[in-house]
Amino acid sequence: MKLTDTACKAAKPAQKPYKRFDGGGLYLEVMPNGNKLWRLKYRYIGKERRISLGAYPLVTLSEARDERTRIKKLLIQDIDPATVKKDKKAELSRNAANTFEVVAREWFDMKSGEWSENYKTKMRLGLEKNIYPFLGHRPIADITPPELLEVLRKIEKRGSLDIAGRTKQICGMVFRYGIQTGKCERDAAADLKGALKTHKTEHFRTLELKDLPEFMKALERNEVRLFERTRRAVWLSLYTFCRPGEIRQARWSEIDFDECLWIIPAERMKMRRPHVVPLSSQALAILQEQRHELAELKTDYVFPSQINWKKPMSDGTVNKAIQRLGYGKELVAHGFRALARTTIRERLGFSSEVIEKQLAHKSPGPLGEAYDRTQFIDERKKMMQAWANFLDAQSAENVIQAKFGRAG
Repeated sequence: MKLTDTACKAAKPAQKPYKRFDGGGLYLEVMPNGNKLWRLKYRYIGKERRISLGAYPLVTLSEARDERTRIKKLLIQDIDPATVKKDKKAELSRNAANTFEVVAREWFDMKSGEWSENYKTKMRLGLEKNIYPFLGHRPIADITPPELLEVLRKIEKRGSLDIAGRTKQICGMVFRYGIQTGKCERDAAADLKGALKTHKTEHFRTLELKDLPEFMKALERNEVRLFERTRRAVWLSLYTFCRPGEIRQARWSEIDFDECLWIIPAERMKMRRPHVVPLSSQALAILQEQRHELAELKTDYVFPSQINWKKPMSDGTVNKAIQRLGYGKELVAHGFRALARTTIRERLGFSSEVIEKQLAHKSPGPLGEAYDRTQFIDERKKMMQAWANFLDAQSAENVIQAKFGRAG
């Protein structure tokens, strides 16, 4: 006789456990302490086995029967339900251990050796602020695209659209690492393409070539009384068109005055590979003046902070100098790169490939990563000197050549 829900409820505990059968191997075992447990008896490879299906009334009679049907179907396929249950339990245990934060920190430790200290700190703080409080405790295998999107929308609501986009990219890298290491099966970030708001792309502000002479005169006259080392940093930015971070963190150990080269180590480069900057006679003169001024400080930095010479010039110093010169709306330090790129190609006739190498941009094509830091070095030396001469020629009063005593 099959069980009913009323019979299940009415079953009272006895001194010893006893069973109430429903058929097909399913029965309710009533324990002396009053607990009622669903069990299923079945045969697999000729042996009788039992499996627990949960406690009544948390698992209802109807649910226990459904589970019996599911298990019978497994047996038809020669699958042991006990093994399936054990594997599922192990998977749940693994998932509980492999939370997003655990996997992300494992990925971070693996990748951080490739990053600069500043970038490493930025990545760590971004995860700790924007992701871990909301998803860090969740098994990475269970996180869904809508769940991740909800967290990214919190960043959007702060108005930090760029950070939201970068955070999605970082999460994507963590998910892909999780897939590679068997900790999850899908990248939840990959399904969010186009789901976030984006800023209209804005290029770094740069000067029109026609405005360059007046800018250079303003820099030379220095009527706004910039510190000399700050002014030299602006000059060197213009002559070398290196990134602002590369300029302000330049070290004397990187400057080879004999070979007229500045060799920036890989850890300070955006693309994480060493970069050679040929130094024109104009750039060398600026560096010589800077070295003479700082001789007694014995600082490692070419452009040390005005407050603490053991640290580099602060981020944004060159941009603030440009603002004080009256060009803040037209130009930022990074814009010197665009100015040089266009002018050298159009006015000086050097090839785009040579220019891109000097800009330390990644080469296109399958061999782009096989980067030789000395590629086109002779051509780049000619180009950098030609660029410096071109800049000096823009000043009708020749004030730059007069100050540094340089030949064109």
